[in-house]
Amino acid sequence: MSEANTETKSAQETTITSSDNAQRDIVDQLLKPEVQESLTVLVQQLPKLTELVNILTKSYDFAKTVATDETLKSDTVGAISEIAGPVVGTVKNIAATVIEAKDRADASQEVIGLFGLLKMLKDPEAQKLFRFVNAYLQVAGEKSRQQQK
Repeated sequence: MSEANTETKSAQETTITSSDNAQRDIVDQLLKPEVQESLTVLVQQLPKLTELVNILTKSYDFAKTVATDETLKSDTVGAISEIAGPVVGTVKNIAATVIEAKDRADASQEVIGLFGLLKMLKDPEAQKLFRFVNAYLQVAGEKSRQQQK
């Protein structure tokens, strides 16, 4: 029984000693001039730090509210789906047209001469394409000139 008491007292003394050492280390640190200077600056900046913490807390609360709001999530997904749906359809249509045109061009052995090109120039779809290319080149040229200035 006395051995148990001795061990308990020894453990308590060790705890107290390590606690005292830790307190001495803290006091030693606080006595250093650079630590005191840092603490002074920190205390002077406390109002700004408090304001910053308040802003961060409000931002966190807002983000948490937004992230957990099921109605907002479903509305956002719905809006994105409404916007992306037609775009996806258009992209698929363009991709299918490009693939079909490539397949036709690969399968064709026809030689297109000067008169064939002149005949193609009369095609309304070719005219539409040429107008687009012309407008694109004009816009690209204008932007290039603006960037050079």
